[in-house]
Amino acid sequence: MSRTPRIRAPRLLRATIALAAVTAMVAGCAAGTQSETGAAPGEPKAGGTLTYLEPQTWTTLYPPSAGFYPNGGIVNNITDRLLYQNPETLELEPWIATDLPEVNEDATEYTFDIRQGVTYSDGTPLDAENVVKNFDLYGKGDTDRALPVSEAINNYDHGEVVDEDTVKFHFSAPAPGFAQAVSTINSGLVSNATLEKTNEEFGPGNATTVIGSGPFVISDEKIGTELSITAREDYDWAPPSLEHQGAPLLEDVTYTVAGESSVRVGTVVAGQADIARDVYAPDEAQFAADGLALHSASTNGVNNGFSLRFRNEVLSDLKVRQAIIAGVDREAIVSTLFSDSYPLATGALAHSALGYLDTSEYYAYDPEKASALLDEAGWTVGSDGIREKDGQRLSLTFNEALPQPRSKDVVTLVQEQLAQIGIEVELFPGDQAAQTEASLSADTIQVYHSMVGRADFDVIKSQFHSDNRNALLNRSNEDDSVGDAELDALLEAIASAPTTEERQAASEAAQRHIAENAYFLPIFEEPQVFGLRADVQGFTTESVGRPWFYAAWLDR
Repeated sequence: MSRTPRIRAPRLLRATIALAAVTAMVAGCAAGTQSETGAAPGEPKAGGTLTYLEPQTWTTLYPPSAGFYPNGGIVNNITDRLLYQNPETLELEPWIATDLPEVNEDATEYTFDIRQGVTYSDGTPLDAENVVKNFDLYGKGDTDRALPVSEAINNYDHGEVVDEDTVKFHFSAPAPGFAQAVSTINSGLVSNATLEKTNEEFGPGNATTVIGSGPFVISDEKIGTELSITAREDYDWAPPSLEHQGAPLLEDVTYTVAGESSVRVGTVVAGQADIARDVYAPDEAQFAADGLALHSASTNGVNNGFSLRFRNEVLSDLKVRQAIIAGVDREAIVSTLFSDSYPLATGALAHSALGYLDTSEYYAYDPEKASALLDEAGWTVGSDGIREKDGQRLSLTFNEALPQPRSKDVVTLVQEQLAQIGIEVELFPGDQAAQTEASLSADTIQVYHSMVGRADFDVIKSQFHSDNRNALLNRSNEDDSVGDAELDALLEAIASAPTTEERQAASEAAQRHIAENAYFLPIFEEPQVFGLRADVQGFTTESVGRPWFYAAWLDR
């Protein structure tokens, strides 16, 4: 059982914690669970190497930029955080901080007591000065080193070393999401030497030089194909609520890139690997066999869906955006390509996410309405069935969201559906680097397929605000102009409102604005689905589905 820490927060923040607990109960009902394997687990055994298969290679280990699941799956295991977010209850608990923070009335000051005796894997101390140095970088970024501000941290001003084991963080405006922010992988604590790195130095080829205080240390890297982490024998500062304490049980974990789903699944089924991430829905049934198991974890954030980049000339017309949404049969996509692990989205946010609002009325499939809207917008059907206007074809390019399940298949079905109403859809080719580069321009990628997981109100701001992920390209990368300042203001209110009620209201207002303006078409609530050998015991994920191997062990 998890112990409930003493809460030291002003009255206006207690409602936030209370709502988180209520939401957690809902999330707990919706969260995926490991399937029954029929094998009774024995006593935990130390030792052994676990082989973990990833569909893609990692791109950066700079914590604020580690949201990409291959990145986060590493950072989650080599770093500790000030607080721990229990993945089952979503409640915040002590970790490197000895208790929940003291917070002032308007949530502009947070004070943490820091656990003593914690060290980084290079032997340097994790002390108050180091904690402040971490957050001064994460909260402000460093343009000279191309290190961005963490999307999880808002209104940051500065950190203060109060004494050797106490830190205080100051904010220029209310920052009610900061306590949750310090529990995320984006706030993973790293050594002073690591904090001096440039963006490039956090990238491939430098993995073994990224030093955290977590239970594992990166011991080897083969660029683009493999990475190994090794247990720290001296690790002794896990979250106090965990049953397992001390060093990890596994000796090593090897991350191996296996891009093809069939290869990942087949390798685990054959017993040549232990866990595979991103098991496609048609392959889930294979893990019902003896000796295998399935683990489906909720990501509690912005749903898998399409951002319609409204500053593009074609998509600047509301009727065209509305027609695209009315022309997509979401239920057919989910029922054709996915399983019960992937609930049909009813809004921009998963139903288990903080701030959730049901806006499903805006996403009804109605091809006749879609055709009428395009007629009204002046797009007429050409000889090949694709609409035209002033000599221009109604053609849109979608990215392939390589981190997301079956993105190419989803876009292919959308392509078939939209062709029925005279819209041509093309899929941009290329690897992750090419997709990322292309996504920076609304003239190259008009419809952007993505999602983001985070168990906090701020997740919708992370996805759509022009200074964060900017999925809609509301801020132009050419001239820095903003197309919809009202949207940014609504999103900023979520991050700055001091009470839970105000944050909920602000989130709902932002979701209504997004729905009314046909900016986003949600498809499904995205889980992280893992297939594993039944002799893998103690495997867990954090609150948005990234793997954590700290308490895992091999029953063999």
